[in-house]
Amino acid sequence: MDQEIENTQIKSDVQDEILLAALKLFVEKGYFNTSLIDIKDAVGAKTAGAIYQHFKTKQMIASQLYANILGSLSVSIDDIKRKNEKPSEQLRGIVDLLFKLTDEAPDVMRFLLILNINEFLPEAKPLHETGAIIKIIRIIEAGIKTGEIRNINAQLGYAHFFGIINNTLRLALTGFLDRKADTYQPQTWLAAWNTIVKK
Repeated sequence: MDQEIENTQIKSDVQDEILLAALKLFVEKGYFNTSLIDIKDAVGAKTAGAIYQHFKTKQMIASQLYANILGSLSVSIDDIKRKNEKPSEQLRGIVDLLFKLTDEAPDVMRFLLILNINEFLPEAKPLHETGAIIKIIRIIEAGIKTGEIRNINAQLGYAHFFGIINNTLRLALTGFLDRKADTYQPQTWLAAWNTIVKK
């Protein structure tokens, strides 16, 4: 039993190594310019077979990355909702998280915001149809009901608000903005909030 748990942990650790190496390569070289051999070399495996034991294709690696990132984001949004009662506070918490991730885990944010996911994962749900984004839209709906957010279509409110947030983060990730993303957070929050707040 203990050996089985240990083997499962080792397998999980190796999969995590593969996913992290692939993430870095995908955002640096692009998905289509990254091969399984590149991933094998980045992990330090002797043969491509070491990768095939865990993922049969590069697309399976990308799909698992997408699922993991969105799953973590969804859990974080739930946590933010539990800690903050008002929709405005919840949105602020999500924005804080996204700016923090941009500075501390830029490859994750590049994967989400810069790579064109549907080019290499055509079967995957578009970002706006994933659980994490639907939760954000529900927060905006709640804000409309409580009177914090003006009476607009919730999807349009999401587009206005996160259009500003995501564009700022993209500019930080691509180096157009030359300081850490956190530097631009107060101004970005204010500009985004002003697009949806009930005045």
